[in-house]
This record gives sequence, structure tokens and C-alpha cells, in this order.
Amino acid sequence: MVERRLGALPASAEFLRRLDLAGIVDGLCPIREVAHLTHGQVIEVMIANRLSAPAPLVRVGDWAREWAVEEVFGIDPGLLGDDRLARALDAIAPHLDELVGTVGARAITEFGIDVSRIHWDMTSMSLFGAYEDQDEQFPQVKYGHPKDRRVDLKQIQAGLAVSGDGGVPLFHRVYDGGAGEVAQVVGAMNALRKMADRRNFLLVADSKLVSYPNVTALLEAKVAFIAPAPASKIPDRVYAALNLDDAQVVDYVPERDAGKPADQREVYHVLEDTHTITGRRKSDPVHTLRRILVHSAGNARGQQAARAKRLARATEDLDKLQHGAGGRFYGTAEKITARIGVIAKTRRVEDCLRTTVTTDEAGRPALEWHFDQDVLTAQAATDGWYALLTTLTPEQATAEQVLLRYKGQAVVERRYHDFKGPLAVAPVFLQHNRRIAALITVICLALLVFCLIERQVRQALGPEQTMRGLYPDNRAVRPTGRMIFYHLASLMIRPGTATSPPIVLINRGVQAHLLELLGIDETRPRWLET
Repeated sequence: MVERRLGALPASAEFLRRLDLAGIVDGLCPIREVAHLTHGQVIEVMIANRLSAPAPLVRVGDWAREWAVEEVFGIDPGLLGDDRLARALDAIAPHLDELVGTVGARAITEFGIDVSRIHWDMTSMSLFGAYEDQDEQFPQVKYGHPKDRRVDLKQIQAGLAVSGDGGVPLFHRVYDGGAGEVAQVVGAMNALRKMADRRNFLLVADSKLVSYPNVTALLEAKVAFIAPAPASKIPDRVYAALNLDDAQVVDYVPERDAGKPADQREVYHVLEDTHTITGRRKSDPVHTLRRILVHSAGNARGQQAARAKRLARATEDLDKLQHGAGGRFYGTAEKITARIGVIAKTRRVEDCLRTTVTTDEAGRPALEWHFDQDVLTAQAATDGWYALLTTLTPEQATAEQVLLRYKGQAVVERRYHDFKGPLAVAPVFLQHNRRIAALITVICLALLVFCLIERQVRQALGPEQTMRGLYPDNRAVRPTGRMIFYHLASLMIRPGTATSPPIVLINRGVQAHLLELLGIDETRPRWLET
């Protein structure tokens, strides 16, 4: 009998049903009753495709024939042509904000997600192509400041708001490739307030949040925030004057250090004072914020090692230059001076490098150089320190608690890793910026389902949130979405007949355990009803 790949399609279908995604899309983008498929059905299949076999959006119909799409979603694979997918993207493109907000609100209520703490960050996706003819009503593909440093490519950007509860991406928005991150915070904050239907949540973000207009808007909206102070806003002398002995040790062990001996674990210390932010005009009110000064032993070690490496490489270059002074390539003081400038810039030692170039009676140049030890000592005094700014009062959170809440910001980076890794947001084989924005929304909705499934498994496991069987050595680990989908990927299904029901073929015990944790009963496949 013919068998088809089932994978995680049952889990994807069940969570999409609970989100009522097809119903929300069809409410925003109605279609004629004579149509074979609604836009909501097509978008659901596109999300399932991204979760099961992430690849550029081509030959989805072939994928549907190999996988049990017809059995799970009741859709004929022959209807999933490229033109039909493109029409669905075109249909949802004008309604992306309503779609994202409605689905996010549905996720909060349906799955009981705690939205008292939200983490916000932005990322970029580099794209190949000129994109000369673009729709002005949608985010533009432009040159910007790419995260992957491909300054030769145009890009599009996306912002993601992730809940502190389970790291669920409840909200996202697509932006121009050249949009500045600092200018997007207020719009995201207002959209989050509307979606979460509450005013008193805590917004955690990176240093791009800290600007006078943003802080003013957050204070007026009475939205609390935590963000690191930009390095340029805190003079080095502030950190150099701090005494680590006066700081409080934080009771916190990073997850990566959990198995290390106590003397090898990361140690954090905190101090507290205030920080003022002023506007450009004299009439602008001055904002005074709590400033939590944090010292990370790991950051200090990393900065010391990086400085030592820079100095060692600069020393090697300068010694070569010193020995070659007056020779074939560096026969004049001007050439030596020019080379010193290149070395100082590339090795980043301009602030501590001291040089003297002299010329003897015969016109032969010579070089003497050294590193200013006072500057190096001053730099070492600032190692490991950074500052967090917050509007939380001491009654709402101690300095230690502010740091711990900020540490949750790593969950956004992990979700961007999932976004660009297991869900493969790139490459994007689309020519129109309208469809690019719609496809990114589809992938972000797939990320929402991905994270809800991870959260469900962890909650079902209980307080320990670990399980065995995910790795060959059978060690107990916290299940991740990547590992859950990896183990479910090999599930197969034998389609039913008029006299026998469909049979799910389970070949690993961990698959049965995951289905049980997800609340999916493979013996009663209600998700196969068409």
C-alpha cells in the first residue's frame, strides 16, 4: 500500500486550528464560493510546508503529493500551483497588520500566554537582485546596515516581539531595508498594547530603544522598559571609578555554565545609580532613570583576551615596520607615518599607540613606538562593565531582578536563530516587495506555531521540563522546537480505505511520547477528517 510522509503535519494542523488561522484569513480576505480553495486554506498549507520542509517557495504541489497534505488538510495537491500561492500572498498583503494582531491576540487567549514581559528586537535579511520597480505601499527593499555585513546587498527588515512566557513570537512587523531601528520602538509598543489589551507590560529591548523620543513616549504611555545604555552615553570614567567590592553578587548561573565547577561559572555583580536623558530643546523635560551598573566576569575575560590579541598583532606589524624603516618599501618618513595610521586603525590601537618618526643626517627614517600603559590601565578598569536603564522602581524590582529580567532578551536571539535556521527565511525567490512582506509574515506565523509546539511540550513535561530520547546518549535535556520537529519528521501514514481507518506508523518511542505531550491521539486521527 502507498505510504506518505506525515511528519509534524498533525501537530501543525491542530495548532493552526486552535489559532483559527484559516478563519481569520478568510474573514480578512473573502473569496468566491465557487473557488476550490480559500486563501486561509492556502496560507495554512504554506505554514505547514515551512514547518515540515523549509525551502524556497517553489514546487509546493510536489511536496504536498509526497506528504500527507490531502489526508491532514483535505486539499488536493494539484491545486497548490505557484500561481495559487502567489494569489494568496497578494490577498493577505494589504491586511498584514490586522492579520498579525488578530492571530497574536488569539494565541494569547487560546494558550493562556503571560504577556507581562515582552522582548523586542529587529533583524535584517539580505536579498539578491535590483528590485527597481517596487510598490510604495509596502516595505521597500533597500540598502541599510545588514546584520550579516553584506553591505553589497539590499535588504528587508523584520521586528519580532517575543513573550517572556515560553519565548512565543506574538507580534512581528516588516520594515524597509533602510529603516532605523530606533524609530520603530514606539510603533511596536502601541501595536503590542492594542494586541495584548493591557497597558502595564514590561518592554525589554536593546540599546536602540534608548532615545529621548522613545523614552518620552514610553513614559507617557506608562509602559515600563529595560534596555542597555548605548556605549557612547556612558563615559569610561564612570566605569573606571566603580569599585567591584561595593557591588552585590547576583544569584544567577547562566544555562551554559550549569554543569561547570563553581569557580569556572560566570559571575555577575550589580550597583545602582541614576541616569538623565535630555532633549534637544531647552524646554524639553529631563528624564531621570534608574541605572543598573552590571559587571560580568565573562565579559571582562573576553575583553581582556581581545585586547591582548589586538596588541599582539599590532606589535607584530609595528616591529616589521620598525625593522623595514629606511628600506625599499618604507624609505621615507611619510610612508612610515601612513603605514602607522593603517596599523593603528585596523588593529584598533589608535588610543594607546605612541610613535616617533625621526630622520638622520643621511635622510634615513627610523621609528620608535610604545603602548601608553596609563591608557591600557584605564581601559582595563572598565572591562566587564555595562549599564541597564529602566523605569521600574526599586519596589517593583531590585537591581538584581532588573538584570535577571533583561537576561531573558536572549530568547529573541534564539527565535531569530529559528527564523533563519529551521524555518529558512532565506533565500527568497520573489520579485515583488509586496509578496516578500507577505511571505515573511507567513514564515513568522510558522515561527509562532513552532514556538507554541515547543512551549506545549515543555509545559506538559512539568516543572523539570526535560525528557530523554532526543539524543543518542539518552541524556535528559529540555526539548527544543528543532528537536521536536526533527523526531516527528520520520512519521509515516498508511491511508485508510472504505473498510479500514488510516494508520500512523510510529517507529520510535520518542515519537509516541511527543504526540502524547502534544495531546494528539494517533489512534483517533480527528485531524484526518475531511
